[in-house]
Amino acid sequence: MEGFGWIMSIILGAIAGWIAEKIMKTDTGLLMNIVVGIVGALIGNFIFDALIGSSAGGSIIGQLIVAVIGACILIWLVRLVRGRA
Repeated sequence: MEGFGWIMSIILGAIAGWIAEKIMKTDTGLLMNIVVGIVGALIGNFIFDALIGSSAGGSIIGQLIVAVIGACILIWLVRLVRGRA
């Protein structure tokens, strides 16, 4: 999440984690949603940068979409490792 401060990253991570939680039908708390959202943003930005050469361009909505996609991928990977996928 380039260009965002810590507070905005935490808020965006919480929102992205909550949306990913609803999409993937998991039940985690606020702290875990923040962690999943922030790590998901890192994963999403890495994947988008590798595939198309850039991520969402720094807009809040674009970063939220990238973070949600990355968080869903993260939840899917955790389920795959745990054997519940």
